[in-house]
Amino acid sequence: MIGINPIINQAAERENFSGAILVKNSADEHIRSAFGWSNRAERLENNFNTKFGIASGCKVFTAVAICQLIEEKKLQFDTQLGELLAHDLPLLDPKVTIHHLLTHTSGMPDYFDEEEIENFEDLWKTTPMYTLRQGRDFLPLFHNKPMKFKPGEKFHYNNAGYLVLGLVVELLTGKTFQAYVVENIFNHCGMDNSGYYEMDRLPENTAMGYIQDEVGWKSNIYSIPVKGGADGGAFVTAADMIRFWERLIDQKLLSEAMTNEFLIPKVQVKQGLSYGYGLWMNSEADQVHKYHVMGYDPGVSFHSSYYPAERVSLAVLSNRGSGAYEMMKVVEDLLIKLNS
Repeated sequence: MIGINPIINQAAERENFSGAILVKNSADEHIRSAFGWSNRAERLENNFNTKFGIASGCKVFTAVAICQLIEEKKLQFDTQLGELLAHDLPLLDPKVTIHHLLTHTSGMPDYFDEEEIENFEDLWKTTPMYTLRQGRDFLPLFHNKPMKFKPGEKFHYNNAGYLVLGLVVELLTGKTFQAYVVENIFNHCGMDNSGYYEMDRLPENTAMGYIQDEVGWKSNIYSIPVKGGADGGAFVTAADMIRFWERLIDQKLLSEAMTNEFLIPKVQVKQGLSYGYGLWMNSEADQVHKYHVMGYDPGVSFHSSYYPAERVSLAVLSNRGSGAYEMMKVVEDLLIKLNS
């Protein structure tokens, strides 16, 4: 697979891609590349160990955390949220369950609903993003809004639902959500270069997210919450994301039974595309051929996948708002040719 790197390089130049790519199969063969600037002002290049924001791509960590607590008998998929957080969500339908939140079928209101707000950055015109450092800080943005539809009625992507799952983790463990994920997921996977970092305290070798406007390039520090949480905003390296897939598939994070449950489609989004617990799934003839996560924020684009038939994992991380999808498709086309 190393021999196809020139094709990846040509695609990266064509797409003006800034980020990192890693592909790994069961034989430990790799595509491993990095492009562009992690810090444009200091002229620091992205490298293979650069940490990138992954936006909503880390909802899968939240889902794993919840499933771990279910295995510990601390709650169930059918536990109703009103039993746990009724005082925090006074307008919540009491029939909303953990399963509904995991599958975006709860019907609860969102703090960022793409049907109501087109630009994510517009949220911070009235709410300073630097005040949002924990999940509970987001509650005033949605807790007094009415339900959008009855629980279980349909799929509607919902960030607030995952924030609430993070509050459940904190309630049941006595730890911050971020600390729980680092201890029980990142550390178990050997994801030593990943974390939930504050935008005003980014560690060494972390890519700044960049947005292009009429003047040029600016960082995204004023465009996203200052610290990530249960609905998005973690930072990972390409290698660490592959480690996550390996530990998940090898049943190192969840039991065999729970892993199998985790990998089953739960709700159909459209023909050939379903959602499970924090995961998107592409299927043909009722057979999943791709598990994937993705995330987009101003200055962030991210795609990562696991292809069960080929036992191949892919991570594409970018510190721009586009590019990851295009590079993912290039890699997938190459994988198809290699396996045809």
